[in-house]
Amino acid sequence: MSEPRGTSQGLGGGAKQRIDKWLWHARMVRTRSDAARLVEAGHARVNGQRVIAPAHLVRAGDVVTLALDRSVRVIEVTGFCERRGGASDAAGTFRILENNAGYRPQGAA
Repeated sequence: MSEPRGTSQGLGGGAKQRIDKWLWHARMVRTRSDAARLVEAGHARVNGQRVIAPAHLVRAGDVVTLALDRSVRVIEVTGFCERRGGASDAAGTFRILENNAGYRPQGAA
């Protein structure tokens, strides 16, 4: 059974994606270049380890910690998208692990 609109849950089979692309698809940032700058600036951690390469691969189950908008967001990677879709598609790619009051992915109603 295929996932709708280019979504791949990636919970098995070793699915992985570049962190800059995943952040953009998950709508954590507005542009992919913003995602790359965020990672290069050292504002992202994967499983507790600082990541400075936008090409770093994330896998389903990885915990990503982001310093955004004067707050820290802790999220778990739950899936991947082939292309950037709407907010409902993005919501299927992560699970929020820490209560971040007032946070909504870009494009969420």
